[in-house]
Amino acid sequence: MPAEVHQFLCLSDNFGVLVHDPKTGATAAIDVPDAAPYLAALAEKGWTLTDILITHRHGDHIDGVPALREKFPDAKLYVPANEADRIVPVTGPAHAQVREGDFVKFGSLAAKVIETPGHTAGHIVYHFPEENLLFAGDTLFSLGCGRVFETTMTVMWESLVKLASLPGETRLFCGHEYTQANGRFALSVDGGNTLLQDRMRDVDAKRAEGVFTLPTTIELELATNPFLRAENPDVQANVGLQGKDPAAVFAELRERKNKA
Repeated sequence: MPAEVHQFLCLSDNFGVLVHDPKTGATAAIDVPDAAPYLAALAEKGWTLTDILITHRHGDHIDGVPALREKFPDAKLYVPANEADRIVPVTGPAHAQVREGDFVKFGSLAAKVIETPGHTAGHIVYHFPEENLLFAGDTLFSLGCGRVFETTMTVMWESLVKLASLPGETRLFCGHEYTQANGRFALSVDGGNTLLQDRMRDVDAKRAEGVFTLPTTIELELATNPFLRAENPDVQANVGLQGKDPAAVFAELRERKNKA
């Protein structure tokens, strides 16, 4: 039986996510912006929380962990090793500090840890290869990517290249519902992309109806997300960097998005 993913809003535009293994009943939370929506979702589904998987240290991804652990004190907490010293004081002790190539297992499910520094220096994502699932936190967004706060732009580009190499059918879940705003920027630098045009019509229709735009797929992002298209000649021409290093093109795209 495949994993079940339940997605819901937290705070104003964060996504809460639960991953449930129907074979064993194990259930993991991916980041916890706020405990209340998780407790409500668990009650609604009749699931028991067994694990908490953290992508990075920002408060809108970890601030709800303490209250959630009060209700589920046996839940195992996994945090990125490279910023555990800034997470554990908020969340309490971790069951494990995980790094590139580690596997986090709960029930019959297994998530491979991929280090994706850029948004924060110790950011990680969780890839479930058998399930074709990727929980990317704030590294890769639908039609966008996270701001680069703690590394060079080149480091962030290298992290995105890692994720772009995953199988195209991989379903991508992100930390925020940013697709519509990201799409407006994408059209400004890749406006001749007919797939992007079609996608934005669909995004606008979904948001008008209050429907989530996630999950997306790696295949769809490669075709429409300008931050994964820094090697594309049209994107390069649109930002005046024809034939340049894709890392430099990415940096220009990210700087433009910062000012948008």
